[in-house]
Amino acid sequence: QVQLVESGGGLVQAGGSLRLSCAASGRTFRWYGMGWFRQAPGKEREFVAAISSSGGTTYYADSVKGRFTISRDYAKATGYLQMNSLKPEDTAVYYCAGSSREILSNRESEYNYWGQGTQVTVSS
Repeated sequence: QVQLVESGGGLVQAGGSLRLSCAASGRTFRWYGMGWFRQAPGKEREFVAAISSSGGTTYYADSVKGRFTISRDYAKATGYLQMNSLKPEDTAVYYCAGSSREILSNRESEYNYWGQGTQVTVSS
Protein backbone atom coordinates (compact mmCIF):
# COMPACT_ATOMS: atom_id res chain seq x y z
CA GLN A 1 0.00 0.00 0.00
CA VAL A 2 0.93 3.64 -0.43
CA GLN A 3 0.12 6.25 2.18
CA LEU A 4 -0.33 9.88 1.12
CA VAL A 5 -0.13 12.90 3.40
CA GLU A 6 -0.93 16.42 2.23
CA SER A 7 0.44 19.61 3.70
CA GLY A 8 0.76 23.26 2.82
CA GLY A 9 -2.83 24.40 3.11
CA GLY A 10 -3.82 27.55 4.92
CA LEU A 11 -5.47 30.94 4.72
CA VAL A 12 -4.46 33.30 1.92
CA GLN A 13 -5.86 36.47 0.39
CA ALA A 14 -7.29 36.50 -3.10
CA GLY A 15 -4.49 36.83 -5.65
CA GLY A 16 -2.04 35.04 -3.40
CA SER A 17 -0.25 31.71 -3.78
CA LEU A 18 0.13 28.44 -1.93
CA ARG A 19 2.04 25.25 -2.66
CA LEU A 20 0.54 22.00 -1.52
CA SER A 21 2.71 18.94 -0.98
CA CYS A 22 1.75 15.27 -1.07
CA ALA A 23 4.27 13.00 0.64
CA ALA A 24 4.10 9.31 -0.23
CA SER A 25 5.30 6.50 2.00
CA GLY A 26 5.07 2.73 2.04
CA ARG A 27 5.35 0.87 -1.24
CA THR A 28 6.04 3.99 -3.27
CA PHE A 29 7.29 1.95 -6.19
CA ARG A 30 3.59 1.24 -6.79
CA TRP A 31 2.73 4.96 -7.01
CA TYR A 32 2.17 5.80 -10.63
CA GLY A 33 -0.70 8.07 -11.58
CA MET A 34 -1.27 11.09 -9.36
CA GLY A 35 -3.98 13.67 -9.10
CA TRP A 36 -5.39 16.46 -6.96
CA PHE A 37 -9.07 16.84 -6.17
CA ARG A 38 -10.95 19.33 -4.00
CA GLN A 39 -14.22 19.53 -2.14
CA ALA A 40 -15.87 22.82 -1.24
CA PRO A 41 -18.49 23.05 1.52
CA GLY A 42 -21.80 21.65 0.35
CA LYS A 43 -20.38 20.47 -2.97
CA GLU A 44 -19.15 17.21 -4.40
CA ARG A 45 -15.49 16.49 -4.72
CA GLU A 46 -14.11 17.65 -8.06
CA PHE A 47 -11.03 17.08 -10.17
CA VAL A 48 -8.28 19.70 -10.12
CA ALA A 49 -5.20 18.31 -11.86
CA ALA A 50 -3.40 15.09 -12.78
CA ILE A 51 0.11 14.11 -13.80
CA SER A 52 1.45 11.02 -15.52
CA SER A 53 3.85 8.62 -13.84
CA SER A 54 6.73 10.05 -15.87
CA GLY A 55 5.74 13.58 -14.98
CA GLY A 56 5.79 14.48 -18.64
CA THR A 57 2.06 14.92 -19.15
CA THR A 58 -0.34 17.01 -17.12
CA TYR A 59 -4.08 17.59 -17.22
CA TYR A 60 -6.06 20.40 -15.58
CA ALA A 61 -9.62 21.33 -14.89
CA ASP A 62 -10.64 24.38 -16.90
CA SER A 63 -11.26 26.32 -13.70
CA VAL A 64 -7.58 26.17 -12.67
CA LYS A 65 -5.80 26.03 -16.02
CA GLY A 66 -3.10 28.68 -16.25
CA ARG A 67 -3.13 29.27 -12.49
CA PHE A 68 -2.22 25.88 -10.96
CA THR A 69 0.74 23.64 -11.74
CA ILE A 70 1.05 19.99 -10.77
CA SER A 71 4.45 18.34 -10.46
CA ARG A 72 6.19 15.43 -8.75
CA ASP A 73 9.64 14.56 -7.45
CA TYR A 74 10.25 10.81 -7.43
CA ALA A 75 13.50 11.11 -5.48
CA LYS A 76 11.54 12.69 -2.64
CA ALA A 77 8.40 10.60 -3.25
CA THR A 78 6.46 13.84 -3.16
CA GLY A 79 3.92 15.51 -5.39
CA TYR A 80 3.08 19.19 -5.51
CA LEU A 81 0.32 21.56 -6.51
CA GLN A 82 1.47 25.14 -7.00
CA MET A 83 -1.54 27.43 -6.82
CA ASN A 84 -1.23 31.03 -8.02
CA SER A 85 -3.75 33.84 -8.47
CA LEU A 86 -6.02 32.20 -5.95
CA LYS A 87 -9.70 33.11 -5.89
CA PRO A 88 -12.30 32.76 -3.13
CA GLU A 89 -13.96 30.02 -5.19
CA ASP A 90 -10.79 27.94 -4.80
CA THR A 91 -11.64 27.54 -1.10
CA ALA A 92 -11.93 23.81 -0.41
CA VAL A 93 -10.33 20.79 1.16
CA TYR A 94 -7.68 19.58 -1.27
CA TYR A 95 -6.96 15.86 -1.60
CA CYS A 96 -3.99 14.12 -3.13
CA ALA A 97 -4.79 10.89 -4.96
CA GLY A 98 -2.55 8.14 -6.27
CA SER A 99 -2.92 5.12 -8.47
CA SER A 100 -1.05 1.85 -8.80
CA ARG A 101 -1.70 2.05 -12.54
CA GLU A 102 -0.29 4.22 -15.28
CA ILE A 103 -3.17 6.66 -15.61
CA LEU A 104 -3.84 10.29 -16.34
CA SER A 105 -7.40 10.69 -15.20
CA ASN A 106 -9.98 13.11 -13.84
CA ARG A 107 -12.11 10.30 -12.38
CA GLU A 108 -11.98 9.53 -8.67
CA SER A 109 -12.66 5.85 -9.30
CA GLU A 110 -9.34 5.52 -11.11
CA TYR A 111 -7.37 6.28 -7.94
CA ASN A 112 -6.85 3.80 -5.12
CA TYR A 113 -4.74 5.87 -2.71
CA TRP A 114 -6.03 9.00 -0.98
CA GLY A 115 -4.68 11.47 1.53
CA GLN A 116 -6.66 12.94 4.39
CA GLY A 117 -6.93 16.38 2.80
CA THR A 118 -5.65 19.85 3.60
CA GLN A 119 -7.81 22.97 3.96
CA VAL A 120 -7.27 25.92 1.63
CA THR A 121 -9.18 29.11 2.40
CA VAL A 122 -9.00 32.13 0.13
CA SER A 123 -10.36 35.38 1.53
CA SER A 124 -11.71 38.16 -0.66
